[in-house]
Amino acid sequence: MRGMTTDSRIHDRLIDVLYVDAMVLADEARSYFDEGGKSDREGLDPLARVSFSCESLKVTTRLMHVIAWLLTQRAVGVGEMAPRDALDPSRRLGPAPVSEPAAVAALPGRAQALIASSAELYRRVGLLDEAQVGELVVESPVRSMQDRLALAF
Repeated sequence: MRGMTTDSRIHDRLIDVLYVDAMVLADEARSYFDEGGKSDREGLDPLARVSFSCESLKVTTRLMHVIAWLLTQRAVGVGEMAPRDALDPSRRLGPAPVSEPAAVAALPGRAQALIASSAELYRRVGLLDEAQVGELVVESPVRSMQDRLALAF
């Protein structure tokens, strides 16, 4: 487990808050797009109904990428994963689909709000993802080999 410096405690708290936000938003989106938005969806013209369905998938994709990234950060925070391993491309924040403003504007207000909230959460987490790449201290290959040899003996 990494040392509990003030920075690491703040980072861990930020990850926890973002995780709760993501889970609450995922629950709200699921509830609306699966159930609560049925009457909204049925009142739309056929093209807007397709947009409604596509946007619900985009919201889900954004949120799942965010949640996966946050779970990786939690694993690093409790020492289950090395910070360097969290930077593997498979563990970084995945690409999110972009919503078309014109298509979103034709949707009900609640759908628009969920789309905007998911995009904003994704943007915020994306800033953290990019920032952590800059924080990585490049370790020399010689030092890495010496550390592995020391562990072996």
